[in-house]
Amino acid sequence: MNLLFFQISSIVIAILAFGAAFWLYKWVEKQPSSNRRIAEVSKLIRNGANTFLAKEYRTLVKFCSVAAVLILIFLPQPIWHGKPLENVIMALAYIFGTVCSGIAGKIGISIATIANVKAAESATKGIKPSFMSGFRGGAVMGMAVVGSSLLGVTLVLLLTNNTTALLGFSFGASSMALFAKAGGGIFTKTADISADLVGKVELGIPEDDPRNPAVIADNVGDNVGDVAGMGADLFDSNVASMAAALVMAASLDKFTDGSLNTMTVFCYAAIGLFASIIGVMTAKMKEGGDPTRALNSNTYVTTVIFAILTAIATWAFKLEWRIWACSAIGLVIGVIIGLASDYFTDDKKRPVHEVAKACESGPAFTILSGISYGLMSTLPSMIGIGISALAAYKICEPLGAGYPMFGISMAAVGMLSIVGMIISNDAYGPIVDNARGLVEMGDLGDKALEITDSLDSAGNTVKAVTKGFAIGAAGLTVIALLGAFMSEVNTAAVELGMAAEGTHYIQGFDIINPAVFFGLLIGAAIPALFSAMLMLGVDRNAQRMVAEIHRQFKEIIGLKEGKEGVVPEYDKCIEIATDGAIKELIPAGLMTIVMTLLVGFIGGVHAIGGFITGNIISGLLFALFMSNSGGLWDNTKKYIEAGHHGGKNSAAHKAGVVGDTVGDPFKDTAGPSINTQITVVSLVASLTATIFLTINLFG
Repeated sequence: MNLLFFQISSIVIAILAFGAAFWLYKWVEKQPSSNRRIAEVSKLIRNGANTFLAKEYRTLVKFCSVAAVLILIFLPQPIWHGKPLENVIMALAYIFGTVCSGIAGKIGISIATIANVKAAESATKGIKPSFMSGFRGGAVMGMAVVGSSLLGVTLVLLLTNNTTALLGFSFGASSMALFAKAGGGIFTKTADISADLVGKVELGIPEDDPRNPAVIADNVGDNVGDVAGMGADLFDSNVASMAAALVMAASLDKFTDGSLNTMTVFCYAAIGLFASIIGVMTAKMKEGGDPTRALNSNTYVTTVIFAILTAIATWAFKLEWRIWACSAIGLVIGVIIGLASDYFTDDKKRPVHEVAKACESGPAFTILSGISYGLMSTLPSMIGIGISALAAYKICEPLGAGYPMFGISMAAVGMLSIVGMIISNDAYGPIVDNARGLVEMGDLGDKALEITDSLDSAGNTVKAVTKGFAIGAAGLTVIALLGAFMSEVNTAAVELGMAAEGTHYIQGFDIINPAVFFGLLIGAAIPALFSAMLMLGVDRNAQRMVAEIHRQFKEIIGLKEGKEGVVPEYDKCIEIATDGAIKELIPAGLMTIVMTLLVGFIGGVHAIGGFITGNIISGLLFALFMSNSGGLWDNTKKYIEAGHHGGKNSAAHKAGVVGDTVGDPFKDTAGPSINTQITVVSLVASLTATIFLTINLFG
């Protein structure tokens, strides 16, 4: 078998995934829906989501066009150094990455705004049909996103035979994902916070009461933040893990004059997508079953299928068993990280119950207990990431120089191998959240509302699990990207005559070195500043929307009382969320790129090594803390609403809503954006390694 066989196989499996996505799309579309009110509201949600996405993409086209021109001029080396074709390839790969990432978001919006209606109306028939509509809607995105990422990576390498171009493709995906996730996160949490604070806390009206002017914006936000943004985010994570692994695999294959390591990456990535196709197409839930258990069992089945199929492939194609062990470790640790997140966020577990009890004493205790459990939740996941990196490194150490870091990159590939199922579970969450709102606005009855509440709670719990997967994989990927950065520096140093052939300019980073320590400190501070900028964006935007909601309740006569025919001005709130998100999304992302360049030009490649390391550790800690504490507060609120500790409209409930309001930008704006931020930093560093090597103040 040669490399071309595995590349063609990857393309075939990617096309198979597109076929599965098309079948699932048609299945969801065929589900019955006839409620006129729900159709009207759904149209408002769809229009609002598409309007936001169009405005966001127009803004990002300007940014990406400027970035593409800069890449064309300066990367991988300044164009006047006499290799213009390499610069053109890099710029085209970057543009291809941004386009693929944008399409991932658009596909998500397209299916989610159909599946939410189907899941809502299916809830009148029982939990099983409603669950299947939500899950299969999410699975359309899972299949399409992972299929396009595998196809994109394969085509870039097949057409260019240039692994640096892969980094350009990955940077395109990452930069688009960073801004899409930040913009969508700011939009969705602006609307969610405003709707909850005025509706639940001030007026004591239900969550998705149609009298609330922010309620449609809230439902739009579920789609643009949790579907489109998340799709771009996980597309980026999957591409980055494969790119990092392939860069190191190609480097190792040069020494053996073969392609065994590159073949291994394509083999495992393709099998991961194939396992996800099997898992998605066979996923079921019994009538009266537990949706959380159904979602998790689908993940575990896919995990087992991947482990078995990769073991068979390793034996059949005579691949390296140590590399298989690394991918298996990554996969197992991913499950463990997911279980840790599940424990701290599931409304059946002790942490949620303890925080719900604390709500009886007021919102201050809600915040204190939630933050405490959120901080506590970081340790198991950080240990898991550390163990997987250490184990992969040690397992591959006997294979020779370069293999330990390749082992870590393959652990990341293993962790993200079932990302098709992960995205399916993740996209299910906002779909059933929207369905719950449609049930309430369409007045489909208490039984349907109870069913969609149950599905929504499962979505929140599983979303915390899938975010744990994504964050853990991002951690391993950027450790691998640190290895890719060192590889780029060492190659450039030999070409520039700064190191002899066969020697390494950089073998590691000594934190006693003042340049490294300088980078370490700055890198550790970036996730904190990045998070603050995003959450302040939500804060400013939400204050504007709260003022608009107050104005409407004051000026529109009969709105508060719910008089027939009196409708709020939904479009005003959608407009505030859209304009504010577009305004706020660029500064935070741009800051991370600019700071990376500044540190590189000041301290050189050693400072950048410290910068990436500090960014990884601090970023993982912040991402895990915010995602888990946010999920914990959200499910605490839902646990109280289910009738515990006084139920709806009690003092505990209002305290729970305050906790959820704080947790919203934690879990859906800043937290999930950080793993993209650390990927972007690592990719910028790798792409500009040659420049930092030759132009710096103190390096």
